[in-house]
Amino acid sequence: MQWRSIVVGLLVLRVLLNCAVWLVFGLGPSWGFDFPIKFSFNLQKLELLNDGERATVKANAWPQHLYDHRNPQAKTCSKINGDSPKKSYLSFFREGRDEYDRKYSSFPDALKVKMRGMARDMFYFGYDNYMQFAFPQDELNPIACEGRGPDVLNPSNININDVLGNYSLTLIDALDTLLVLGNVTEFHRAVKLVIETVSFDKDSTVQVFEANIRILGSLISSHILLTDSRHPFGDIGLKDYDNELLHLAHDLAVRLLPAFENTITGIPYPRVNLKKGVPPDSINETCTAGAGSLLVEFGILSRLIGDSTFEWVARRAVKALWNLRSNETGLLGNVVNIQTGQWVGKQSGLGAGMDSFYEYLLKSYILFGEKEDYRMFSAAYESIQSHLRRGREACNEGEGDPPLYVNVNMFNGQIMNTWIDSLQAFFPGLQVLNGDVENAICLHAFYYAIWKRFGALPERYNWQLQAPDVLFYPLRPELVESTYLLYQATKNPFYLHVGMDILESLEKNTKVRCGYATLHHVVDKSKEDRMESFFLSETCKYLFLLFDEDNPLHKSENKYIFTTEGHVVPIDQRFREKSWEEQFPCEEPHKEPPANISNCERIPEERRFGLPLKSMYMRQIDHMVGLS
Repeated sequence: MQWRSIVVGLLVLRVLLNCAVWLVFGLGPSWGFDFPIKFSFNLQKLELLNDGERATVKANAWPQHLYDHRNPQAKTCSKINGDSPKKSYLSFFREGRDEYDRKYSSFPDALKVKMRGMARDMFYFGYDNYMQFAFPQDELNPIACEGRGPDVLNPSNININDVLGNYSLTLIDALDTLLVLGNVTEFHRAVKLVIETVSFDKDSTVQVFEANIRILGSLISSHILLTDSRHPFGDIGLKDYDNELLHLAHDLAVRLLPAFENTITGIPYPRVNLKKGVPPDSINETCTAGAGSLLVEFGILSRLIGDSTFEWVARRAVKALWNLRSNETGLLGNVVNIQTGQWVGKQSGLGAGMDSFYEYLLKSYILFGEKEDYRMFSAAYESIQSHLRRGREACNEGEGDPPLYVNVNMFNGQIMNTWIDSLQAFFPGLQVLNGDVENAICLHAFYYAIWKRFGALPERYNWQLQAPDVLFYPLRPELVESTYLLYQATKNPFYLHVGMDILESLEKNTKVRCGYATLHHVVDKSKEDRMESFFLSETCKYLFLLFDEDNPLHKSENKYIFTTEGHVVPIDQRFREKSWEEQFPCEEPHKEPPANISNCERIPEERRFGLPLKSMYMRQIDHMVGLS
């Protein structure tokens, strides 16, 4: 019976280890804060049997899905009691009404004005210090109060060199945030600086994805806002402006095109040298998001200049990736060989390496009206719900743990690890755009619970141990973005409280002498000397918009969406048209005609447009809780 003693000993050891981890990180068996949506994230729910020789995991808890592979075809979601009707997401805000009313059911206008001012001041503290101490370099080192450019002494330092191309990254990335804050004068000055000082004729090797979303996307957005007569920001026309930002965008895109050459699959190389093309030692592996998240920017550029090349290569890459998905699960992996089409990374999830691929399937449809994009997104979303989602079927009722989206093997749907990463916090915002507000509310609450615990989101969080796996936080915007979109969808003041909590945490934990610094360790709050450009282009922008009800974006009759880097793009009829088809009508005869705006009427408004997001159903909810 020696094996029985060993089993019991291992169980005791595991319990002791879990307790130690809980004590070290101060987590304990609960989140340790009062939250209006009642969750219970107790993952180790072991019921010892009378004979003391076996342990069973409570049905529908996450550990069961981790270890029980006896029936891989079984559904991962438990059923709600058949006698209890499905509740709307209104019920999420009614649990514990007294406590909820006291804490979250209102947000005074004066406090909203104060938070808006704090968000504005946060942006300018970072922006002004960048302009004083770092420009024309790419980033600000906020602790040393100096600029940062590519790491020329160590070309293999891709953490820096993938992003920094020696092209005044932070200034370009922040352009449209200046307009969102209403500062037309500084926007004009910044545009002139970009026109006069920025060149892409550089011996810099950059990641195609990063150059696309941060630089190309901002140049296109700013050009549109400068020249679109229907823009919401008033008369911001710049005297003698001659489409220079569009010319810069075109020049950069041409320099990125070599990434699409000499690949058997059509999936692009991950990096290019802006002067020389694809480096001779370039690897043949790229991530799904990096290769499949170019269509929004490349597509808009093609339709602005009447050249189909850019949209064609980006769309070909998306289709190539899509055709490599698993026949069994419909899932994609996270790393692929661009020559063989073989999956090098078989992990399928919602975070790093995959996130914006899903995002751009939906946003491409919203912008361009291509029905195929929405068909792909719908199929991908169904596969995500079927294979990545764990926990009970409903968010706030039923047996088992609340829903969570995990990392699985793309071929069989089995869990590959027990961590999620902070980039996944974008997904509730995407669910809002798709009209799935109930699931968005639930998933957002999970990430906010982590933020409440640490005052930041650790880069990776182990949901089984309830502790961080990777401890840094580089000022990422994803949770703020989802908070903003959920507030637009529900108008529930709870999300204003979330935004205030995030804003105050950033101010307390990340502010340094010349800006805001990356947290090296979310527990002890030690810092790294880096302020990435997305802090100004996204994090500050979404925080400001959250508290600025009267912002022109919110009052405009025209609809807008945000790119994955937070750049403002109008939903415009001209982006539904392909001028090259008029010139070459037989170029793509096998395709159906491009959709027009009326085609979208088959899909609810909240699935089509980014702002505003209040459908008739949402207005009814607001009326019922007295929030309208």
